[in-house]
Amino acid sequence: MSERSSGGLGSALGLLTVVGGGSEMRLAAVAWFPVVGAALGTGLGAAWWALGRVFPPLVAGGIVVAADLAVTGMLHADGLIDSADGLLPHLERARRLAVMAEPQVGAFGVTAALIVLGLRLVALGSVTPASAMKGVLLLGAIWMASRSVMGLATGHLRYARVDGMATAFVGGRPLLPALGLVAAAAALVYWHALAAPAVLGAELVGAGLVFWLAHRRLGGFTGDVLGAAGLLGETLALLVAAARW
Repeated sequence: MSERSSGGLGSALGLLTVVGGGSEMRLAAVAWFPVVGAALGTGLGAAWWALGRVFPPLVAGGIVVAADLAVTGMLHADGLIDSADGLLPHLERARRLAVMAEPQVGAFGVTAALIVLGLRLVALGSVTPASAMKGVLLLGAIWMASRSVMGLATGHLRYARVDGMATAFVGGRPLLPALGLVAAAAALVYWHALAAPAVLGAELVGAGLVFWLAHRRLGGFTGDVLGAAGLLGETLALLVAAARW
């Protein structure tokens, strides 16, 4: 593995997980976003199936939701909270960016977090995967797709700040995130051919809504917006996957 590749992997791990904290943010990390997402989802999917053998579905789902928050360092949840506080109220653009940078949490952020985390709990807690492979394929694909969408956004959307943590990821050619999205779609087909288009479509719609709102109200994306888009996309995908197919 080249120094550039290993540095990109370390940077992606440092951003998207609690592993490798403090790693320098590098443009090369974007290529590794789908890989890190797939690893996260695969681990959580295996845990989801194993916990379902021991606990009732709701308890197993709750543990998986908590584990996801822990392994990601709550970064995406923080992005959701900050984005809700900045994008939803009636504010001027400069004030929106300032609010999103503040450490305080407002009513919009708290409400958004409660709704999204509650929906994730309901979705994961309403079903038990039929096999370990089913759990791994579903969560691995959904988590890979969300990080792939984040990577694609950094190369195709305008960055809303002059500087910021996500500045290092702007301006790349995110070919590998596009391939990651294709791989996620293939994994979903193996999970359930009939439901796969709806699950992936829900994920893209959820993330797309966040990016659309950010474009309308900020003129582009921020690091918080990336996290919010990924989390909302995952949540809608989980809800659709929990339907009675």
